[in-house]
Amino acid sequence: MLRRIAPGQARMGMYIHGFEGSWFSHPFWRTRFLLERPEDLAALLASDVPAVLIDVERGVGPEGGAAPRAHIAGGVLKPALAEMSVTSCAPVDSVRIDRELARKTIARSKHAVKSVFDGARLGQPIDAEAVASVVTDISQAVDRNPAMFIDMVRLKSKDEYTYLHSVSVCALMVNLANQLGLDEPTVRSMGLAGLLHDIGKMAVPDTVLNKPGPLDEDELALIRTHPEHGHAMLANGESVTQEVLDVSLLHHEKIDGTGYPKGLKGDAISLAARMGAICDVYDALTSARPYKEGWTPLRAATEMHGWEGHFDRELLFKFFRSVGVAPTGLLVRMRSNRLGITLPDGAREARSKVRIFHCALERAPLTLEDVFLSSAGGSDQIVSEEDPDRWGFGDWRALSQKLIAGQSARG
Repeated sequence: MLRRIAPGQARMGMYIHGFEGSWFSHPFWRTRFLLERPEDLAALLASDVPAVLIDVERGVGPEGGAAPRAHIAGGVLKPALAEMSVTSCAPVDSVRIDRELARKTIARSKHAVKSVFDGARLGQPIDAEAVASVVTDISQAVDRNPAMFIDMVRLKSKDEYTYLHSVSVCALMVNLANQLGLDEPTVRSMGLAGLLHDIGKMAVPDTVLNKPGPLDEDELALIRTHPEHGHAMLANGESVTQEVLDVSLLHHEKIDGTGYPKGLKGDAISLAARMGAICDVYDALTSARPYKEGWTPLRAATEMHGWEGHFDRELLFKFFRSVGVAPTGLLVRMRSNRLGITLPDGAREARSKVRIFHCALERAPLTLEDVFLSSAGGSDQIVSEEDPDRWGFGDWRALSQKLIAGQSARG
């Protein structure tokens, strides 16, 4: 049963079902979760969302008083800890717990994917329901710590690529689906689509799949048959959704119609397939392969942003936001109504950095400040890419070079 409450009524133990208002007006990357972390409660109390939807069958209700109020301590909004229930006095190493959960989930998922893929190679029918629990495990790990899980599965060894690529694309699809605010059954379906998107490669010889060098024309033609092979395998399977079928067949289509196997264009490519194309390419670029080293997330984002006609541009920007990266040199508007420029990959960070330099409300320069992006939300996040001409910045290329060099935009 859903109840509508004001943000000030939120308290620990509530199950958040959604937020009213714009998707970027709340400080969370996901829209459905159990409110069990003090920092999440503090962020919600400090947010400007008009109302919160809670599921009283999955968490506590609003009866019994409002949530503990937050107070400012050292310039940072913190919950009044004395008013919160504490289950243990011992410190909890949440990072260690999250890392161990991610490690175990990755290992179990790889084993399950290998079993399904090996069965497909032998001609066994695909039972999507049999791997649904894998998607649930991955979804829970992503929900707990998206940045950690995605980074850990991205750093796979070259000989693990075939199976862990599927695990990674599943996680990226779940993460993006949550970012888009899709309902839970659709999120699960998108995750399953990511997990099974490359199953058609089981019809391709290992010598071609794992070749440590460029493919010749015949080998490339053979690789390009895998979407149709995968679609045929899944079409005869059990509990296979339309999203799973679409992603398996269409994840190599491009918005401008130059992709394969059907050469579809624009909206003729389903949302699931457009999401799959982005998640598949991003993981492929950031992973080590037998013939190349993986790119950094920032380099991959910059290159993907520069490929005209390849991806749905609006969806691509939301994907970048979901993984906490942004292409270099963009003028962006932050949640705080400040403007900044996305910085280059100077130290091989896994997350992008934005250099704040201008107040959008007062249209006035600010002292330079660098802000790291996060895939899990935070106090200040990118909400849009901006047109430099709209803001009267003139020669944006010259100004961007000046800002990247650390020189003020004043004057």
